[in-house]
Amino acid sequence: MKVSFLFKFLAMGLVLTACGKKESNEKVAKIVQLDVVTNADSQNSMQYPGKVKASEEINLSFKVAGNILKNYVTEGQQVRQGQLIARIDPTDYQIQLDATEAEYSQVKAECERVMELYKENGTTANNNDKAVYGLKQITAKYKHHKDQLGYTYLYAPFSGSIQKVYFDSHEIVAAGMPVVTMMSNGVPEVEINIPARAYTKRNTFSGYQCTFDSYPGVVYHLKLINISQKANTNQLYTMRLQIVGNGNPMPSPGMNTTVSIFSSENGAAKLTVPNSALKEENGKSYVFAFNNDTKTVEQKEVEIKQLLSNGKCIVTSNALQLGEQIVKFGVHHISNGETVEPVKANSQTNVGGLL
Repeated sequence: MKVSFLFKFLAMGLVLTACGKKESNEKVAKIVQLDVVTNADSQNSMQYPGKVKASEEINLSFKVAGNILKNYVTEGQQVRQGQLIARIDPTDYQIQLDATEAEYSQVKAECERVMELYKENGTTANNNDKAVYGLKQITAKYKHHKDQLGYTYLYAPFSGSIQKVYFDSHEIVAAGMPVVTMMSNGVPEVEINIPARAYTKRNTFSGYQCTFDSYPGVVYHLKLINISQKANTNQLYTMRLQIVGNGNPMPSPGMNTTVSIFSSENGAAKLTVPNSALKEENGKSYVFAFNNDTKTVEQKEVEIKQLLSNGKCIVTSNALQLGEQIVKFGVHHISNGETVEPVKANSQTNVGGLL
């Protein structure tokens, strides 16, 4: 009995040891708190009025004319990519295709017979050429009429919402005439126009942010998409910028906003980061930038310019961008490229953001 009990005890010990090793091998993402890089020199900024626009907004139209058999959507409706929007009565196009298909079958058979005879030296090269070109011609005609029948269907090119419906069922529409206006569900953009004097300094732009009257006290950071290379009729250059949400309420297309453009004409931009975000290593200073897509951190070198009394410091960096998310607490327990888990924002059940 004692020997049996001893074996059972040893077996339990091995199981517990194996479980402990399994748990220790599992990597758990370290919890960190994030902050946002801000601009240290607010007077080096320019403000311009702007408007929020959808990332994609297009008018959908048929490639052929006809009577709308049915419109399947209403204004404000959410649709998915590939969903049927409307359909033209296909009767006339189906009759046209049936007639062409019969002609195609007849001509194809005749042309192939002539080409086969030519291979056996039973006809001239001229007749063979006519057969080859005739077959190409009827094939193109058949494909064109087949495509026209397919054009009687109108599909959503991307997921989004229907903003405007211009034609109802049973109304006649011409080819190329807008049937509906559709807006994508992607992250909205901000569009502004800047004068030539600002355009010439575009290489010194170090960051962008905007504010809305509808969201007082909330600052939205922006990422540059592009700047037009040609001025419009008012001699202004159009800039497109993407809104970085960072958990803030997302503005709707059509809202007016004020955009601030920060510049650093005398070298690298001066940025403000928390003192706790700095990590000293081999005589250099670094911060960890957070990638929201991969949930990983990237170590970026900064140069400390001035320590402030509010727990922050002014730095310059060629790698760090205004509005970028960085690790505020936990920098001494993480390494470059490591996967981390940002601390959850405050909520009614997470008072103080401690969870």
